[in-house]
Amino acid sequence: MMEKLFRLQANNTTVKVEIIAGITTFLATMYIIVVNPSIISQAGLEFSGVLTATVLVSAFSSIAMGIYANNPIVLAPGMGLNAFFAYSVVMGMGVDWRVALGAVFWSGIVFLILSILNIRTLIVKAIPKQLRYAIAAGIGLFIAFIGFVNADFIVDNPATLVTFSQLNPITITFLAGLAITAILVVKRVRAALIFGIVLTTLMAIPIGRLWGNAAELNFGVPTLVTWKGLFAAPDFSVLFALDLTGSLSLALWPVIFAFLFTDMFDSLSTFIGVAEAANLVDQEGEPRHIKESLIVDGFSTTISGLFGTSPGTAYIESATGIEEGGRTGLSAVVAGLLFLPFIFLSPLLSVIPDIATAPALILVGVFMMKPVLKINWMHFDDAIPAFLGMLLIPLTYSITQGIIWGFLSWTVIKLAVGKKHEVTPTLLVIDAFAILALIV
Repeated sequence: MMEKLFRLQANNTTVKVEIIAGITTFLATMYIIVVNPSIISQAGLEFSGVLTATVLVSAFSSIAMGIYANNPIVLAPGMGLNAFFAYSVVMGMGVDWRVALGAVFWSGIVFLILSILNIRTLIVKAIPKQLRYAIAAGIGLFIAFIGFVNADFIVDNPATLVTFSQLNPITITFLAGLAITAILVVKRVRAALIFGIVLTTLMAIPIGRLWGNAAELNFGVPTLVTWKGLFAAPDFSVLFALDLTGSLSLALWPVIFAFLFTDMFDSLSTFIGVAEAANLVDQEGEPRHIKESLIVDGFSTTISGLFGTSPGTAYIESATGIEEGGRTGLSAVVAGLLFLPFIFLSPLLSVIPDIATAPALILVGVFMMKPVLKINWMHFDDAIPAFLGMLLIPLTYSITQGIIWGFLSWTVIKLAVGKKHEVTPTLLVIDAFAILALIV
């Protein structure tokens, strides 16, 4: 049954490897269970209600990805999309949160239609190979940057924008965890990233107890590893609370478009980046099972509106499980199932601090840089757009922005040097929507 559903032998993997990969991916993405409600609740939704919605969306979407698309990619409410939902739509535009959830739902419906009609697959095929390599590398840089920020190793600076923090108990513990995890990876120890997360968590226990103070980093709490109990009852207060008719008003169409465009290119870039880095491609070199994966992504956004949270999307942290050997949907199913108990056990997540998962994210960044070798650096009409797309992803803290400027620069340069055959009609349409997204 397992072999028939996931084709383990054909993908040169085993049940054990896929389970370890699923656990690793879950550990790298589980932060969303608490972080997403902390952002969305500022728009007036109950924290506990959004937490329940986050768990349900993450679990059902990831399981669907594993079973329907057989890809080792986890889905959950997207970072960036949740901030847009809370700060821009509800708080900035004054849209009622129920109406905003309706906009999420309708963007998911459009997303599904585009995927079923194969339009999104055509979009994937219109993306030049050189930009695909750059997107994969750019996502790797982005993941590593997030890891350094989560560890408080890189901080903001009014003069230089970002800078090195300082050596203190937090950064020293992080560096020790990074060194141990890196050595385990180099030695090819199975489940190295999981061991790294666990060991770094244990090393973080003394912070705020025996040395140092994490109050500035951890919302006023001096310790990093804090026990907050075991059980919390689920809250279904935001389930099916969306306003389906109010969200279809003409004034909300730009919001629906913004959700659709950002979600679309976040997910496309994740599928492309992970596929290129892990060689999860078909015989034509396209991301494996891309149509099925995009349909699941649209499904995730649709149920997000129904359950009470911002759009669900594919997670770049899925690369942590792939680095551990995950090659099939079984690892996504395992990760999805691991989300479900946290409807009741969400306080347990507070035990693992951000600095414990930071080393895993940084090492995944290393793993995802491999496609940069395929970029044709000797031809500047290829290299410049690729470089801009790769660099702007971490610098703008947005995968979508990196992709937009990569597309636009590719089009302008290729047309200017007389290589219009490298600019397809589909890419011109994408460019038009990219410009519209910038204006909106």
